Amino acid sequence: MERKKWIRLDNASNIFLAAKNAIDTKVFRLSAELDQNVNPRILQRALNLVYDQYALYHSVLRRGLFWYYLEESDLRPVVRPETGPPCSPIYHFDRKELLFRVLYHENRVHLEVFHALSDGTGALWFFEDLISEYIALQYLEPETTEKESEQKRGADQSEDSFARYFRKSRQKNFAKAALSALEKIYLDREKDSSIEVNIQEASENERTRELKTDEKPHVYRIRGNRTPDNRMRVIELELTLKKVLSLAKLHQVSLTVYLIALYILAVYQTKEKSSSQTTITISVPVNLRQFFPSQSARNFFTTTHLAITFNEGAEPDLLEICKDLSNQLKEQTNPEYLEEKVNRFISFELNPFIRVTFRPLKDLILKLINLSNNRNVTVAMSNLGKASFPNEVKPYIQGVYFHTSAIRPQFCMISHENSLTLSFTTPFVETVIQRRFIELLTEQSIDVVVGTNRVTKEELEGWTE
Repeated sequence: MERKKWIRLDNASNIFLAAKNAIDTKVFRLSAELDQNVNPRILQRALNLVYDQYALYHSVLRRGLFWYYLEESDLRPVVRPETGPPCSPIYHFDRKELLFRVLYHENRVHLEVFHALSDGTGALWFFEDLISEYIALQYLEPETTEKESEQKRGADQSEDSFARYFRKSRQKNFAKAALSALEKIYLDREKDSSIEVNIQEASENERTRELKTDEKPHVYRIRGNRTPDNRMRVIELELTLKKVLSLAKLHQVSLTVYLIALYILAVYQTKEKSSSQTTITISVPVNLRQFFPSQSARNFFTTTHLAITFNEGAEPDLLEICKDLSNQLKEQTNPEYLEEKVNRFISFELNPFIRVTFRPLKDLILKLINLSNNRNVTVAMSNLGKASFPNEVKPYIQGVYFHTSAIRPQFCMISHENSLTLSFTTPFVETVIQRRFIELLTEQSIDVVVGTNRVTKEELEGWTE
């Protein structure tokens, strides 16, 4: 009997397993809206073809004595109609289940992925190929579609790029290793991961700003009424990409920074409690493939934390907020900075205490560390960039969407052609932050198309009427 192949999870994947819960399932979704209703039979054929090209997606998750690992499986995925809430749990302990699902509803195709399997970039490759294959089978002659080289897409997709670029053997004594694992890596207590805060001050003649790093501020945390059954509130915005890009250029920053600035401003302007200072932080993932070439479909990213502190009575200046966020992001995405940060992250895996600790205790440690780290984050965002499809396929795609499960309010962004979609997710019923964000856009003469799901009892009852 042939022995099944297996690979140990990368560093990023282990934290997802420890941190997942009923509210934050660590599942994300990619969606494509097509020009006609989905044909399930053709979608299944497309999935079969693409699935055979992605060996990583054949994996099931198994639990070892010391670590989790991915094991090759003979299971085949089956497309299903969407019947449950978005980003419902995928992984269940001790069940041999694939770590992704393909769903459809009317003219939309959804790919949902458990984050321990892949990050957004790796999943986007699979999703682009799936949609392209479906449209080719449904409408086109398959040989006329300009597809990516299967060898390029498939090569090294299961590589642990963290190990390739960052894992370095070091001689560390027990105390230093434990300190590195529990303090330097996840709690970000060291100086280079402390929050840099922009203090907004107003004088009689001008408003000045300066970075303050000598003390750690109290981070504002958003509270609200959770949805009755823990399903996420999802709000989708459709914008014209060129118009929003022109606004970002006017503020002399990237599109990502401009939208982060608007989001932070919306959070500040809708906060309930008054205080002399309000520090708002945002977690922003960074795709390491931009700096360290990799074709791996597995997780290969790190996160940055940006922060702005507002002084009560000082009128916020969006232009200055944009500049300060841009400076912070540039500092934290310097390749040397990233390499040093991720190497410390890797040291958690290498330290002698963790290596001999049984997996359940590792999970508990990571869970506690994750809870502590969450206290320093107000909101989150993720930018997946541009979805790319062959020219013959593009006319059949009306829109592309991306969102993740959420333990706190956050937004995700993805673009396709001249369409930019922002998807807000939140575990709360309230939508005051998202409404203010939309107002900030419309005040800049940006047209916004808005859609949302139903989460309360009253809304759901209205859905069935």
